Amino acid sequence: MLQDIEPYLACPHCAQDLTRHERSLRCPAGHSFDLAKQGYVSLLAGDAHTGTGDTAEMVAARADFLAAGHYRPIADALAAAAAAVVADGADTGADAGAGGGADGPGGLVADLGAGTGHYLAHVLDALPGRVGAALDISKYALRRAAKAHPRVGAVVCDAWRPLPLRDACADLVLNVFAPRNGPEIRRVLRPGGTLLLVSPTARHLRELVAALGLLSVDEEKQRRIDEKLGPYLTPAGRQPVEFTLRLSAQDVRTVVGMGPSAWHTDPGRLAAALEELPEPVEVTASVTVATYRRP
Repeated sequence: MLQDIEPYLACPHCAQDLTRHERSLRCPAGHSFDLAKQGYVSLLAGDAHTGTGDTAEMVAARADFLAAGHYRPIADALAAAAAAVVADGADTGADAGAGGGADGPGGLVADLGAGTGHYLAHVLDALPGRVGAALDISKYALRRAAKAHPRVGAVVCDAWRPLPLRDACADLVLNVFAPRNGPEIRRVLRPGGTLLLVSPTARHLRELVAALGLLSVDEEKQRRIDEKLGPYLTPAGRQPVEFTLRLSAQDVRTVVGMGPSAWHTDPGRLAAALEELPEPVEVTASVTVATYRRP
């Protein structure tokens, strides 16, 4: 619930702490943010724009695809990696971050670009006592994220601006198929905290990329990610996750509609190309789960 993460939130205008006043969050400077009836709060600065956020149609497609279990191996690998971070002592949990300690929350997991909260919910299932902040610019996604798990609070924000979180408040940051703001990820991670980043490889959905003319993944993507995060975080491990999907024509429409290709694919051309695919079609899912630490 949103109240679980309130001790970790900061005003997007002045970075001061936020406290609840009935149906709003307010900072000492007088900035106020109303709580949406759907369970999330928007902490966007006044001049921010939400045009880059996922549409209602994209969010619905993603929710359907993920609910069908197609990407369950990715969620399982991410949850296992999070549990391993805790088990090996890299995450001290209860004594770190805002509100930590015996009487406070057990530690914050912040999901940057959380979408519907699907992956964050899986991680929280593996980390009893932790609370999760689902951060995304799409209010349509966060309406679902707010209900994804009892320990999730959902916040509308812009990943490319200062995040509405206190300094060094997060034990763990997740980033799954989402924008990566290195300076802000470092700022909100406590010293020794961990970023778990899931990114597609060049083999991801390759059969659909070739057949349907979808956006492809650069062979050098992981190297470019490492370079951009290098000034802020230290690489600490990498795990490939690859498996085969068997998708119906409707599944293919859904996976196209939930990702960046939804902005670039002509519906008529897509329908014609789908007619040429076998059903079911075997498709490669291929990602990397990379671990980075704040020194």
